[in-house]
This record gives sequence, structure tokens and C-alpha cells, in this order.
Amino acid sequence: MHLSEKPSYPGNTIMVRPDGPLICGSENGVVTVQDADGNPLAREKEVALCRCGGSANKPFCDGSHKQNGFRAGQEFTDTRSEEIADQDDALVITVKPDAMLMVKGPVTIFSRSGKSVTTRNRGALCRCGASENKPFCDARHKQIGFTDQ
Repeated sequence: MHLSEKPSYPGNTIMVRPDGPLICGSENGVVTVQDADGNPLAREKEVALCRCGGSANKPFCDGSHKQNGFRAGQEFTDTRSEEIADQDDALVITVKPDAMLMVKGPVTIFSRSGKSVTTRNRGALCRCGASENKPFCDARHKQIGFTDQ
């Protein structure tokens, strides 16, 4: 696969970019990003979410990973993979204050290389940059004192 190419999957997707953001998209609708109270922050066909913890525009990526030296591979292992239901259902990502991104809805999570792929109906994704199980949250945001500020 050429570097400029990326794998393609039907329905809702989250692509893990090496040393960069989570690219969340929907082939059939929009991705809703909301705060913990359910207030919409974005409703887009595609949105880039910060996973380095350094964005000044959290939860969205502002390119800070390039300046702060964030290093995180794109490959992962998922022990909680599950069959996804109707791929036309909505993808909703809830930003938990000073914590993780909660994903709800059928979604295919994959590395840009296509070597790592999993399907989920829900999950918790890291946005502090410290998880040892990236792109998934392992609650290290508590240990490092991650904040939205």
C-alpha cells in the first residue's frame, strides 16, 4: 500500500494515524462529538481528534503533536473486538472531562497501514497521550493529571 493511500471500510470508522490524531468518519452520515452533558461540539462527516493531549483546541487536533514530539504507533491489539450491529447507526463520541473519549455506535477502528483492525459497538479511547494500550484508554489520565485546560 502506498503511504498516501488508506484502507477503506464501510460505515463508521476511526483511523489511528501514526504519531498523530484519530480521524473519525462516517460513510453514511455524520460523526457527532459531544460534551459530557450531551451538548454537540461537532457534527461532521469527518473530524480529527487529538490523542497527544497537547491540543489547545481539545478534543480536536490542532497539530500540536508535531511540536510536542508525540510518538505513538498506529498498530494495536484489541482483546474486546465484537461484531458490529447495523453499520448505518450513528457514531457518537462523548468527551469525558479530563478523561477519555467514549465511543458509542458501530465502528471499525483501524491503523492507517491496515495491519490493525477491530470492530466495536462502544469503547474508550485515549486522548491524554499516556495510555500504554493506545488507541484505547487505560485510565493513565488520572495518574498524569490530564486536564482539558
